Order: sequence, then C-alpha cells, then structure tokens
Amino acid sequence: MKLSQLLKFENIIIQCHNNPDADALASGMAVLKYLKDNGKNAGLIYGGNFEISKANLKLMVSDLKIDIHHVRNQGQISEILGISDEEIPDLIVTVDSQYGEGNIEKFKAKEIAVIDHHQYTGKLPDLAEVRSYQASCATVVWDMLRQENYPINKNVLLSTALYYGLWTDSNNFSELHHPLDMDMRDELLYSESIITKFKNSNISQEELRIAGIALLGSEYYSDNHYSIVKTDPCDPNVLGIISDMLLEVEDVYCCLVYSILEGGIKLSVRSCVKEVKANELAAFICDGVGNGGGHKVKAGGSIRRKLLEVQELEYTPASIQQFFRARMHEYFKDNEIIYANKYKADIAHMDKYRKRKLRVGYVKAADVVAPGTRCIIRTLEGDVDMLVKENTVIAIGIRGEIYPMEWEKFLDKYQILDDEYVYPGDYSPSIKDVEEGKSKEILPFAHSCMSIGSNEIYVSEIKKRTKVFTKWDSESYYLGRPGDYMAVPVGDISDVYIIERSIFEETYEKV
Repeated sequence: MKLSQLLKFENIIIQCHNNPDADALASGMAVLKYLKDNGKNAGLIYGGNFEISKANLKLMVSDLKIDIHHVRNQGQISEILGISDEEIPDLIVTVDSQYGEGNIEKFKAKEIAVIDHHQYTGKLPDLAEVRSYQASCATVVWDMLRQENYPINKNVLLSTALYYGLWTDSNNFSELHHPLDMDMRDELLYSESIITKFKNSNISQEELRIAGIALLGSEYYSDNHYSIVKTDPCDPNVLGIISDMLLEVEDVYCCLVYSILEGGIKLSVRSCVKEVKANELAAFICDGVGNGGGHKVKAGGSIRRKLLEVQELEYTPASIQQFFRARMHEYFKDNEIIYANKYKADIAHMDKYRKRKLRVGYVKAADVVAPGTRCIIRTLEGDVDMLVKENTVIAIGIRGEIYPMEWEKFLDKYQILDDEYVYPGDYSPSIKDVEEGKSKEILPFAHSCMSIGSNEIYVSEIKKRTKVFTKWDSESYYLGRPGDYMAVPVGDISDVYIIERSIFEETYEKV
C-alpha cells in the first residue's frame, strides 16, 4: 500500500492501539501530518480504559505537539472530525496495530487500512502495509513518506518523533537488524535535546520496582551460563536495563528477560561471549511465533499471542515460562562450534564441487568513494566494515550479497562483461563514509561480470546447527543450519566456511 492511496478518502481517523507507546504515537503523528498536509479531514485517536500516563509519553505528546485524543465511543470520533453523529468515518487507518486485534478498540468506518510491523494472524484488508521484518512501525511510515517524496526532515518535531519511536521499540537500537531501520536512524535530523529529555523520563518509580523484583526471581542455568527472568508488564526499555544488569553478574554469559502483555510477549536478549550472538539467539527463540533480531551483544524480539495459541500453547505464565526454558535448552543442547585456525577438514568424506558460470555484478569501490576512506557497506545481510583502496572491488552475488576483495583476486574469479547489470535484490546496498557520515548508492556504479567457474571446493551437508569462526574473522561466527553446507577450498582444508543451501544449489555444480 502507498500513502497516496489514502487520499481518495475525505474523513479519516488514524487509530493507535490502546495505551499507545512511543512507536504508535510517532507513526500516528506522521500519517496524520501527511493527510492534513494533503487537505484531508483527519484525526488521531486511541481507545481503551486508560489515558496516556507515562512521563516520557506525556512529554512526547506535549513537546512534539501530537494532536491525539482518547475516545470511548463512536460519537466522540464524529465530534473530532466535525461530522454528524449519524455519519461514520470514510476510513480508519490503524498504526502499529491491526483492526480487530485484542489490543485495539473496535470502531466503525466505511473502510479499514492497516500500517504495522507485527506479524499478522488473520485476514488483512486490501489497504494494508505490514512489514514484520522492521523494528518499528515508525520505520514503515518513514519509508512510505519517502516514497511519496514527503519532506520529513523539514519538520524537526516529526523527525524527532520517528527517531524516538524507533529508539524505544528497538530497545535503544539494540534490536536493529534490517538496513532500512538503520537508514532511518542515520538519516533523520532530530532534536538531540528533546530526545535526551524523553530518555531522562523513561522509567517510572513503579518500573524501577518491577526491575528489582524481577532480578530477585532470576533463574540461572550453570551448564551453559545463562539466566532467564520474567518481569511484570513494563516498557521494553526496562527489559533492556534488567538484561544489562544480569550480564554484570559473575558466570552469566547470556540472558533472556521477558514480559507477558495482553497481545503478546516482549523479550530482551544479551550475550557477552562470542560463541553466542544475541541476535541469532533472539531469532531462534522467536522462530515460528514472532520476530527476533538485533546485534551480536544486544538483541530482542516479540512473540504474538495468536501464534502461540496456533501451536496449542496456553497463554499462561507457567506455560510461557516452560516454553522459554525449552527454547533455551534446545538452543544450547546440540551445537557444533568450529574454529578454523584449529580445524582440518576430513575431505575423504566430502564431495568436490565447482562454481557455476553465473552472471553477477561488481563495483570498483574507488568509483564511489576516495581511496583511503573507511566505509561501511550496508546490505540485508548486515553492515560490512571496509577500508577502500585503489584496487578494492565489491562483488555482488546472485541474491545481492556483497563480497569485498582485491582487483587481482576478482580477475581470477570473474570475467568482465559488457551487458548492463540488473540487481536481483530488494534492498539497494549503500556505502557510507564513516568520518563524514554520508551515504551513496553503489548500484549506479555497478557493472556486469560472470563467475569463471574454475574454483573448486569440498563440501559436506550440515546435520546440526554449526557455528564457524573463519580464518578471516575469528571473533564472529557464521551459522549453518541443518541442510546448509560446510565448505573448504581445494588446497586449503583449514579455510572452512558456511554456504546457505539455496545459494549453494544455485551457485555450485558437482565435479
């Protein structure tokens, strides 16, 4: 869905979920601003039994001038729009929530639209933009505004709202994993003083009490050095504070902190050892029932109540506690960890493959930024740090994945073509100058090439979760799941790495 599709309606209500958080407020404010700037009669509301009471949210509403109304009945909506009591809105747009869910009051309208970042469990209306891979609904709205060429950064209050919405919903940016979330964080021109003011009012006395009680109930599992903590319902930032405190405890290497809410569960994950990436653990815990992600050290996620119930799990504290215990136990029980600098592959039990001749792409990095520049290349697979040299080449794989290498090594593997390059991915990779903070798209500088097909490797299919610390990165592992492949080049059986199954099947052929 595009925001411009909403402009065919006149009387429009934007609705947040009950007891709205910063992400819902920011998303609602942005959609309201867009509609009003386009001459529409629009209002922003939320329902439920309780008015906004948290100090940081009350500050957000007042300081950012968010025109939002707490309503209890349909008549109040008519009053906000200035229409008769007999009329109903032409459209209700739910933000950070989905019409008919348990956490949002149901009001009448001629049509419904949905903008959200949570997984959906029921039928969506025709007008819907739901991206469960984004860390916040604010990111979804920000990208939709960009697509309409809306001047977001000309309104510092709007930019600040969107920034704070992402900050709060991603647990202080610790759960960011999609490059679009990172792009918004980096590109918004927000007010630092206002954000600081909000942060300093972020935790109430009651939430401080919740954190203390939760820590007293910590469960510790000494075999794998992790803790699990349940808290009373609270802001996701409180989960992060508790997680950070747990890692200060002797012999706690990673932890899971969670809070059970009306419509689902929020969780925070931390790790201080390289053998466990917090983002990978969070994704494992939420697999099939929600979304998890973030960074190697700090991560988090959310689990949808309906998705748990689909798996016939009771939504009770005891059942949920057992669910998390089982997931954590399963994560640690059957892993293989390989350190390439100590590993020699048994090639007698491996098959030999060679790379197929495939049309791919490449970019000479010096065409984009000056040699000697320290850069970050942002892709769906994550950020890649790189010092650009005269001979640096960025090879682009069959899915849009990138591989920085030297020109000489590139020529050994690829043949340059005259064809126009067509990028196969969804998210366009960019290169960011670390010192200046400026980003550039790399695709305008991309050319076509073909893999020569002379590289041979030994491979074996992975039977259990395998973490590989490669020769070129001894601090961060590559994860292989059952069905993926472990590979070593012919001639160097210690250079072990992981190839995802579908990429392997498209890229290699048996010798």
